[in-house]
Amino acid sequence: MSKIFFTFLLFLSSLFAAVNINTASVDELKELKGIGEAKAKAIVEYRKDQNFSSIEDIKKVKGIGSKIFEDIKNDISVK
Repeated sequence: MSKIFFTFLLFLSSLFAAVNINTASVDELKELKGIGEAKAKAIVEYRKDQNFSSIEDIKKVKGIGSKIFEDIKNDISVK
């Protein structure tokens, strides 16, 4: 029983873990509200030149403005 509970807790923690925008894959980024294939690819392209130093830097990516940032700011990190 404790193994099942532990596995369930591990699963739940992964659901609520912040997405690191410096390392996340396109598929991981697409899980964020308002981020589709094109924006996810734009994030990956942006970080090829430089890493994000703060979560606010994501607004420098074309197509990601204040509205999308507000929707995802609690779900992203730059660890």
